Amino acid sequence: MLHIVSASVYIILGAFQFAPTFRRRRPGWHRAAGRLVVLCGLLVGLSALWMTLFYPWPAGDGALLYALRLVFGSAMVVSIVLGFTTIRRGDVMKHRAWMTRGYALGLGAGTQVLTLAVGALILGPPGELSRALLMGAAWVINLAVAEWAIRKRLRRPANTAAAVVSHLH
Repeated sequence: MLHIVSASVYIILGAFQFAPTFRRRRPGWHRAAGRLVVLCGLLVGLSALWMTLFYPWPAGDGALLYALRLVFGSAMVVSIVLGFTTIRRGDVMKHRAWMTRGYALGLGAGTQVLTLAVGALILGPPGELSRALLMGAAWVINLAVAEWAIRKRLRRPANTAAAVVSHLH
């Protein structure tokens, strides 16, 4: 129950954290909501790790999927912690990058629905290995999109007077 409730808050509230206009117009809200998003994200990641370690394996799961859940669940927790610690040091760009990665990993379950559906349409019902690979592919796809967005943001010139003047020359 804790996993589902915290994941719902993390996904819904977290989406607003990425809206630049919203962040600029309501920086106090962004900061307060961000703390809740961090708390919920950590609850999601830690509860996912707990379930992986202590719940019985669902039918069709195997050692590879178990390992992938541990790797990506840990990566989500580490990303959120790094995102929080970097903003506490005032490093906004690294904060955005780490929080983007953490959010992308948190969206993995949604992408897994798509990868498993496409896999089932193409390959038929997944076996243990194909299920693990399709679920792992979802996390990899989300991280790839996150890294693309991070790098795109880094290449874009800041909307400052200096940037505007440099484009005029």
